Amino acid sequence: MGKILQTPALSVFEQMALDEVLARAPLAEPLLRFYRWTPGPAVTFGYAQFYDFVRRGVPAQAGPLCRRPTGGGLVLHGEDLTFSVLFASTQPRPKEIYARLHAAIEAALDRCGVLHAHRQGAVPKQAYWPQSGGSASGCFVNPVQDDLLCGDQKILGGALRRFGRQVLYQGSLQCAQARENPLFAQAVAAGLAEALQTPWEETAVPAAVLAAARQLAHTQYATPAWNEKF
Repeated sequence: MGKILQTPALSVFEQMALDEVLARAPLAEPLLRFYRWTPGPAVTFGYAQFYDFVRRGVPAQAGPLCRRPTGGGLVLHGEDLTFSVLFASTQPRPKEIYARLHAAIEAALDRCGVLHAHRQGAVPKQAYWPQSGGSASGCFVNPVQDDLLCGDQKILGGALRRFGRQVLYQGSLQCAQARENPLFAQAVAAGLAEALQTPWEETAVPAAVLAAARQLAHTQYATPAWNEKF
């Protein structure tokens, strides 16, 4: 049975660190986590993006910036439903994993009746570039294949990274009341349960894991050496 991990509110640096700590630990079952945020906005950006380009592309009031352990584009976090899921997979093609997760979430959102979404079709390879023309690519202004759209507006994007046989997916659902309306989290959990073929049960994150994440946030994710490395 998969676990939905409950955590206290965390900073953007602690969120990224906790995902990495979990991803590097032995995995007995899938783990799903809906981020609880400390007050205020924050920004995450893809591992391969240039810090100067990111800094240039966000307003000063956007909050602290943190490089993710996963790829993808720049994401503003303010009212979005942010989540991560960790699971074992032997599928060698990230695009196939991405499509499977998003198709399941698309169907679950439709079943819940909160909104009707559809998946983005094929796009030029330039859409996947982490930066272009001197600026960092923005995740929600630059849909890629299998992102979820409502009308012509992208509402769900994510990024993957493999840690051995384990896959970390970090996602952001950005639509009205995504964070406040519990139906959105319920739909995401239901879709991922279907995609991963596991029911969920809630459990608290172990204190030792949380302590390790806070330490990693301090020594890596909150440092210029990490965030300004490219």
